[in-house]
Amino acid sequence: MKHLAPVIAGLLLATPAAAQNPIDRIRPDAPELAPYGETVTGVRTLTFTNEDQIDVPAATEDAEPTTTDREITVEVWYPASADAEQGETYATVLRDGQTETTLTGRAARDAAPADGQYPLIILSHGYPGNRFLLSHLGENLASKGYVVGSIDHPDSTYSDQGAFASTLVNRPVDQAFVLDSLAELDGDLGASIDASRTGVVGYSMGGYGALIFGGAGVTKEAATTGRYAPPQDLLSRNVAGTESHEALLDDRVAAVIAIGPWGHNRDFWDAETLAGFREPLLLIAGSADDVSGYGAIRQIFEGTTSVDRHLLTFENAGHNAAAPMPAPEESWQAAPGAESTSFPHYADPVWDTTRMNNILTHFATAFFDQHLKGDAERGRYLDLVESAEDGVWSVGDDDTPTAEHTYWTGFGEGTARGLRLEFQAAQ
Repeated sequence: MKHLAPVIAGLLLATPAAAQNPIDRIRPDAPELAPYGETVTGVRTLTFTNEDQIDVPAATEDAEPTTTDREITVEVWYPASADAEQGETYATVLRDGQTETTLTGRAARDAAPADGQYPLIILSHGYPGNRFLLSHLGENLASKGYVVGSIDHPDSTYSDQGAFASTLVNRPVDQAFVLDSLAELDGDLGASIDASRTGVVGYSMGGYGALIFGGAGVTKEAATTGRYAPPQDLLSRNVAGTESHEALLDDRVAAVIAIGPWGHNRDFWDAETLAGFREPLLLIAGSADDVSGYGAIRQIFEGTTSVDRHLLTFENAGHNAAAPMPAPEESWQAAPGAESTSFPHYADPVWDTTRMNNILTHFATAFFDQHLKGDAERGRYLDLVESAEDGVWSVGDDDTPTAEHTYWTGFGEGTARGLRLEFQAAQ
């Protein structure tokens, strides 16, 4: 019977209990800025309470809105001391809100922060999602000298998904509140945060919030009479030109990445309100996005005329382009009693997720280094031939690019295939 031992061992390794879900994989063909940096990454879980906020899910057309305390959990990655022991795991749940999964990364739980102050980046997930959906990006950027706070948005996570109106009203407010909370944080971690240089990354509904937080308030019509308008005109707080929206804006925000931002396909902005956006912007989308609508995302790119902006397109990718972490092993099979798996929530039919994550990390590093750290040299990673297919690979015997070389900076030969990066300057 000894010959059965390897088979049995293999079966045991394939069980869900032993599933491996790494968020930190860097492919051999990843672009130049994708790998982790030299700094050890620490991680802490913090909770902040935004008191006396309107209870949007409980609002009705007739009764006066009530208030509630909005408790927000934030996973914070940061540069840590060099002797910290890395290898953190993250216990979370899948899209179904029930199936448990464990992610593995490189952070050191509760490690002492490294000396110095570092720019702040806020991560904001989709609807639904949670603070771990972009954990691969959070860990990676922290290893390169950033403090990264990833939000669990109440009423919008896998575990507590509630009324969509809450997401519409609260998403940019949560982002602003978390920025304030981290900027005012005491202790050793607070001392390492330089919130005067803040970036925001929003995916899907997180992108919706980031556009509002960055200056593009919604139209009055969308807030009051649109098909998604919540009761009691609660969305009016985010309407362009109002005192409440102006008070939301923050001069500390210096750059925004919006991935597959939802909203323009439902007429939340028009030409005037998009022109109110005021931060350097990197839009990222799949050309086959049928959730936020690729055409609508292109209109955001065309309409944010007050700022320099880029649009990175993954040809033939859908709504999951770049942002979600690789699908956990547990998502490959349906949970007991479920009709389908959670796999499509994370994956793309065409693109490999790890590949897209690596490309996102590369461009996010270049973009934030340029705008939050003032590293002008990083601009060369964004000054590219529009379509990667048109780039010419030409290097000498010593691998030095020749005068004819126009291939995308930081990408190996042929590895930018299927990508397009467009740029428009502020008018």
